[in-house]
Amino acid sequence: MTADTAFEPWHVSASRFPGDEAAPEERLRFMLSYAILAPSSHNAQPWVFRFHGERVGLYIDRTRALPVMDHHDRELTISCGCALLNLCMAVKHFGNKVIGQLLPDSARPDLLALIGIGERKIPDHECNSLFGAILRRRTNRMPFEKRAPDKGFLERLSHVAQEDGAWLHVVHGKQMRHAVAELIAEGDRFLWHDARYRRELAAWVHSNRSESHDGMPGYSFGHGDLHSLLDPFLIRNFDFAEKIAAKDQDIAEHSPALLVLGTAEDGPRDWLHAGHALQHILLHATAGGMAASFFNQPVEVETLRPRLGQAIGRMGYPQVVMRLGFGPDVRPTPRRAVREVVRGG
Repeated sequence: MTADTAFEPWHVSASRFPGDEAAPEERLRFMLSYAILAPSSHNAQPWVFRFHGERVGLYIDRTRALPVMDHHDRELTISCGCALLNLCMAVKHFGNKVIGQLLPDSARPDLLALIGIGERKIPDHECNSLFGAILRRRTNRMPFEKRAPDKGFLERLSHVAQEDGAWLHVVHGKQMRHAVAELIAEGDRFLWHDARYRRELAAWVHSNRSESHDGMPGYSFGHGDLHSLLDPFLIRNFDFAEKIAAKDQDIAEHSPALLVLGTAEDGPRDWLHAGHALQHILLHATAGGMAASFFNQPVEVETLRPRLGQAIGRMGYPQVVMRLGFGPDVRPTPRRAVREVVRGG
């Protein structure tokens, strides 16, 4: 394999859709080409798909767990919820209603959803726009412009989150923004002081020339080829807590928009709702010419998570912290092909 094969999934074309005459499994298999383009923590891509007759099951792949940062597999489940949204969007774009069940079998907790193709329905303009954004969405860690997203657009994102069973809070005012930024910095210090966290992170950071189909290449952090070769070694062996905390706090303080996505409860079903809402929000942002990146440190440290809720004055459970704004174009990160994530029934 070459490094180029890691980017082939991003070149999927809707023109290759097998057509309505094809069997449901063949159509769903093609639609998985869009599901696998979802974002995931550390780009771990923690999803596996199995076909059950005319439906496809979305399973969480716990072999891709992040036990130090995410020891309850909460973020892994959220990532799978993002893939689920992409799959549902593909079903709708290609002209059908979605038949879906979340957590359909209590005896199989790793089976997160069953998705099938329903009756015909012509997609509307918004559906087609969001579907088109799947191929353009990126996690963008580069500097953003100072201009902020329109307030009406942010209100629309809040409604999108509500429709998906979550809530979205726009961090407003200098005092609230400072409080959230300080929690991000505090989370950085807590995590980076832990050598286990640094080893876990380093395992998912790759050089720009890596042939890996997952993880985060150095260029996604703005690092050139030489720097990217050193990244895993530096992360494993040096505690950059103070430097990273100061940088992240400054970025958060000056982000055009700082958002917290949360849910009323805090179980696997809620995490799936959060992931579905997150990707829905990201596609709306992408369609609107915007980009996003994440500051999840306050929700990855258990003692900070309730303090984040208090800082923004929201009941419930914060799940994701992100910034939103206008940034430069960035390259996509590698993806495993559909054939690598489909298993037997």
